[in-house]
Amino acid sequence: MDLLNREQLRALMEERGGHRVSLYLPTQRTGAETRQNPIRFKNLVRQAEERLTRQGVRGVETREILEPAQRLLDDESFWRYQSDGLAVFTSRETFGCYRLPFRFSELVVVTDRFHIKPLLPLLSGDGQFYVLALSKNHVRLLQGTRHSVGEVDLGNVPTSLTAALGAEEREKQLQFHTVARGAAAIFHGHGGAADNSTHKKDLLRYFNQVDKGLQELLRGETAPLVLAGVEYLLPIYREANTYPRLLDEWVVGNPDALAAQELHEQAWTIVQPHFTRAQEQAAAQYRELAGTGRTSSQLERILPAAQHGRVDSLFVALGVQTWGKFDALSGGVDIHEERQPGDQDLLDLAAMQTLASAGSVYAVDPDQVPGGERRSPVAAVFRY
Repeated sequence: MDLLNREQLRALMEERGGHRVSLYLPTQRTGAETRQNPIRFKNLVRQAEERLTRQGVRGVETREILEPAQRLLDDESFWRYQSDGLAVFTSRETFGCYRLPFRFSELVVVTDRFHIKPLLPLLSGDGQFYVLALSKNHVRLLQGTRHSVGEVDLGNVPTSLTAALGAEEREKQLQFHTVARGAAAIFHGHGGAADNSTHKKDLLRYFNQVDKGLQELLRGETAPLVLAGVEYLLPIYREANTYPRLLDEWVVGNPDALAAQELHEQAWTIVQPHFTRAQEQAAAQYRELAGTGRTSSQLERILPAAQHGRVDSLFVALGVQTWGKFDALSGGVDIHEERQPGDQDLLDLAAMQTLASAGSVYAVDPDQVPGGERRSPVAAVFRY
């Protein structure tokens, strides 16, 4: 599975002009239906080609835009490993492809900007979390949502103690072996506590390298992270950790013996109360700061603030759209009762700008948007 972080989201949001194609596809992970994944994706690419043609794009430019997506069709290894949904963004300048733990509806959008609204449920305040499954022999990073989970490609992150410290470090480990059939394992070492201390230092070096790799992978992320591992390893990893949203609770046990879905179920019981508490605290902060200038339920104030990274928490109503235009240069907001040509959903825009600036977004039922009797489909708490 691929990781879509906030820096990548911001880069997609900031691209404007020309012709930009966004493709969304629900995918099957296992079973005979997996053979349909590339077939249905090919149909989406064909639809994108037809729409580009209708918009007057020349054949040469159309091929340049769609060529990276076309190449995926011949990549057997790519289709062998899928998550629940596939999101692809392509233009003459950019190509992004993300296998994500969220089941999208099939969608093709061709406009002058990438269409990222389907990502909102995955990136909202209660949308996703991570599980870091640690052992001396294996490291896995899982990205989960309430309903699904997928394993993230760790890239250059070391995935074992040997990979991190090198094969020669094996001689420095606490060695156990059976000296005779049925005999107990015995310890080879001469220093007692000193050997234990050396072993801990090696583990700390290992986990420092894992953490360093995760810093790059999770840069700008604010989703909670749950550790899973045998009990004596977890405090050592906490010494190495620099990820700010590592939770105090953990999944205890050998994670190598647990499937991703089992880790997801145990981690969700830890994460769910944190999601609920965070939303309640954000709503309470809105009520506390109401009337101080640090809150608003007006898009005319919220959109310019979100553009400049000032929105700390944003509530948006599910199933509601507010159509209009936003002038990023002047900060002007023009809201229309009915959708007009060139309009976009301004609630979606505010949400995406907030997420790109590491704010929290809560997609809630309309009656859960803070604001007292004068209900608005949006409410924001400003950082300053």
